[in-house]
Amino acid sequence: MSTDDALKALRAPFPDNQISKKPKETKQQKEERERDRRLGIRCQLCGQWHHKETIHLDYVGHAALTDRLLDVDPLWNWEPVSFTQDGQPAFDRMGGMWIKLTICGHTRLGYGHADGKNGGDAVKEVIGDALRNAAMRFGAALDLWHKGDLHPVDPNGENDDTTPGGESTKPPKATAADQKRGLEEIERELVDCRTPGDVVKLLNAWAEDAQKAGWSKDYWDEARRRFARRKKELEEASDDFPGDRKSGTGVRNPAGRELHNAEAF
Repeated sequence: MSTDDALKALRAPFPDNQISKKPKETKQQKEERERDRRLGIRCQLCGQWHHKETIHLDYVGHAALTDRLLDVDPLWNWEPVSFTQDGQPAFDRMGGMWIKLTICGHTRLGYGHADGKNGGDAVKEVIGDALRNAAMRFGAALDLWHKGDLHPVDPNGENDDTTPGGESTKPPKATAADQKRGLEEIERELVDCRTPGDVVKLLNAWAEDAQKAGWSKDYWDEARRRFARRKKELEEASDDFPGDRKSGTGVRNPAGRELHNAEAF
């Protein structure tokens, strides 16, 4: 593989199975969770304990990035920018570290920080974060760092993937930023739901929109959990007896088939 081909391969999008989820808990959410433990959940998406309304960010983990680096350059290397007197990597006053990442003979800087972690885990987190940051300078997982669309369609139609009739030749795929905004919009709309039936109607509408937009399975699973949570809250607050409720979920897939509880929520 030539150097040009290797550097191009480094920029290739990471498959969904190599993209992890990192919870982004706000200061307010953290304080609320610490005051009331019932607001925290053991998240099925990321495996961590955090506020139940916390959103998740997409990121590429240390192992997935290392695998990509080995694919494009088996001899890649990194080293700290500075060392202590006893030869150990030097950390700055904030606990972060600058590194130099060399791939295919080219070297670029990166910075990593442990973001509140301590001990040995903090050191590993700093290294992994610095590698991701430096690799991003080469274009690795660049789309995950950006909140918008890095490559909008050319207004002159020279670079877009469309047929002469204007139809896209690529299947739609929502960006991570689009899906995060979608989850936030779902949360706002769920607040306005007053009955379990309202939640079902909203879920059906979003299911169709999400499919058309090309939502990933992870994001849609997270959306379904939020619908299920709101539906359960309204059911528990209802004075209806179980026998008064209609059987079935009322939730239908895009093909029109009614889904069972395990499928719908």
